[in-house]
Amino acid sequence: MILSDRDIKKYIKEGKIKIKPRPKFKEQLGPCSLDLHLGNIFKTFKPSEYPYLDPKRKIDFEQIMEEIKIENGGPFILQPKGFVLTTTKEEFSISNDLVARLDGRSSLARLGVVVHLTAARFDPGWQGKAVIELGNMGSMPVILYAGKTRICALTFETLSSPAEIPYLKQKDHKYARQKSPRASKINQEPKK
Repeated sequence: MILSDRDIKKYIKEGKIKIKPRPKFKEQLGPCSLDLHLGNIFKTFKPSEYPYLDPKRKIDFEQIMEEIKIENGGPFILQPKGFVLTTTKEEFSISNDLVARLDGRSSLARLGVVVHLTAARFDPGWQGKAVIELGNMGSMPVILYAGKTRICALTFETLSSPAEIPYLKQKDHKYARQKSPRASKINQEPKK
């Protein structure tokens, strides 16, 4: 069951959903979702000697990315066909009986900005900043403002029972407690 605005506020008050900084409900709360703001750290691929990305290759993807930090309120220009990793300004955690889903905002999609191309689910027990795959599918650059642009919306769903092994207790979790965007760790997965 998806939480309503009333239940989102209740779960935050009870501590089942924790968000820092505390949300401004009048600005961020919708009927069944909570908007989050764009963070200020971005990662993009830099020119590399590699002609392609191969998930089976034993390279550190962090090494072929560069980090860009923007001051709070400052502009970030997302170029046409551009792709960056970034985070939300807010850090959040959810209890072991909830799952969160992240969606882009329609108003930004109408400018060509796609938010979270995949991996939009946050498992029970999640803690950290949401890392967002951000792209510009349009033909014109789009300016987004670090810490100010409402970039996405979170919805929360209840599970039938608390997860037996929540995200932070999984042996193979790769992206827990993120504070900044991290490159893909797909090449660290066990080979079969």
